[in-house]
Amino acid sequence: MELLETQDPEKKRLIEASNRHKQELQREVKAMSDKTEQVVKNALIIGGTLAVTYLLISQLRPSKRKKVKTKATVQNSESAFEPAPAYSPPSFLSQLGDRLVNQATLILLDIAKDKLFEYLSNRKQKHEDS
Repeated sequence: MELLETQDPEKKRLIEASNRHKQELQREVKAMSDKTEQVVKNALIIGGTLAVTYLLISQLRPSKRKKVKTKATVQNSESAFEPAPAYSPPSFLSQLGDRLVNQATLILLDIAKDKLFEYLSNRKQKHEDS
């Protein structure tokens, strides 16, 4: 069969063109899959850092719900005719503490992001080398 294909120059040219197109399509599919893989990795990194940030902030910041419940139980135990304590805005020190925690979280997330990108690039280079 190959003997007949190689004898006809037109068929030979068409087969070579077909092989080139096939290789080009395979290369494009591989490039698209690599880009998709990178996007998914980035999405996982971002989602993970957001989840960790949420957990850290929820653990470090006292819950307002608990305060409301404890105040409500104290008020119910005391006489109903006593006025409720006046709301006082957060103090300067607590606001400063919140800002410091937020800045520290951002810095740590930035460092974690850089380390993850470095790890993934090293892993990708090792994968390509092998």
